[in-house]
Amino acid sequence: MQDGTRLAAVDLGSNSFRLEIGHAASGQFCRTDYLKETVRLGNGLDQQSRLTPEAMTKGWDCLSRFGERLQAFAPQAVSAVATQTLREANNRDDFLARASTLLGFPIQTISGDDEARLIYQGVVQALPDSTERRLVIDIGGRSTELIVGRGTRTEEMASYPVGSVAWSMRYFPEGDLTATAFAHAEQAAKDVLAPALAFCAPHQWDVAYGSAGTVNAVVDVLAAAGWPAGHVSQAGLDWLLDKLLAAHRAGQLSMMGLREDRKAIIGGGLSVLRASFALLGISRLEQALGGLRHGLLMDLMRPQTV
Repeated sequence: MQDGTRLAAVDLGSNSFRLEIGHAASGQFCRTDYLKETVRLGNGLDQQSRLTPEAMTKGWDCLSRFGERLQAFAPQAVSAVATQTLREANNRDDFLARASTLLGFPIQTISGDDEARLIYQGVVQALPDSTERRLVIDIGGRSTELIVGRGTRTEEMASYPVGSVAWSMRYFPEGDLTATAFAHAEQAAKDVLAPALAFCAPHQWDVAYGSAGTVNAVVDVLAAAGWPAGHVSQAGLDWLLDKLLAAHRAGQLSMMGLREDRKAIIGGGLSVLRASFALLGISRLEQALGGLRHGLLMDLMRPQTV
C-alpha cells in the first residue's frame, strides 16, 4: 500500500457503529478521524430474529452520515463489515441492500471465525513483538470472541453468542441490578463459553488481553475510581459488582468514567467479563488498544496477490 493512501474501516457492531479514517505510512496506519454512534442494532431483533423497522432506520441514518465522510474514497480503500446481529437477522439482506447504498461501499457480513481472526490481527498490531502465548477476549454486544495465538499468528479461535446487549436484555431487562440476576447471567455465560476450555484453559496461554467496548468501559470506570489504569483485576471486578448492586438500577448509576450510553448494558457486559475470568482462570486482563476495525485496516494495507 502506497504511503499517504487514505483508508477507512467501518464496523457495524451490535451496540455501536464505528468508522476509522486515516492513511498508510511506512506499513503502519495513522488515524486522522474516528466516528462512533451508539445504534444498538442488537436491541432491534424481534422474536422472529428480524430487525424492526425502527432499528433498521436508526442504522441507515448512521451509515448515511458515515457515507458523507467517505465520498472521496476509492473502492479498494474502504472495508465495511457486519457482525453477530446481522449474522442472526433473518432480514439482513433487506437491511444491507440499503445500508450499502447509503454508505457508498459494499458491507460484508463476516463469520464468527473471520471476526475472531480480524480482532486478533487488530490487537497484536498494537503490541510489541513477543513469543508469549496470547489470549484475546472481545466481548461485543451479541457475541464474544476468544482467540489464542503466538506473535502475529492465531492458533485457535471461536465465537460464542453471548454479549453485553444480549445478556442485558435477557437478565436485566428492566435495568434491575440484583445479586440473583448477576448469578444467573454469569452461570449462563459460563455455560455458553465452556467449550472454549478445549483451547484456552489457563495452561494454554501466558497473557490475557481484552478488546472492545465492555473491557474499555470497565477499565475507564476502575481508573476513574483510582484503580491502576490499563488492566482489569478480579478485585476490580468485585468492587464494580458491589457498586452496581448498591445502585439497584442501571438508570440510577452515577459513576465517574461510565458513559451514559453504557449504563443500560453494563450489567450484561460485567456478567460476561466475570464469567470469563472465572471460567478461564484469568487474574489480570490487559487492555488492548486494537480491535476489529484495526484488523480490517491491516488487511487493506497488506499487498494483494493476483
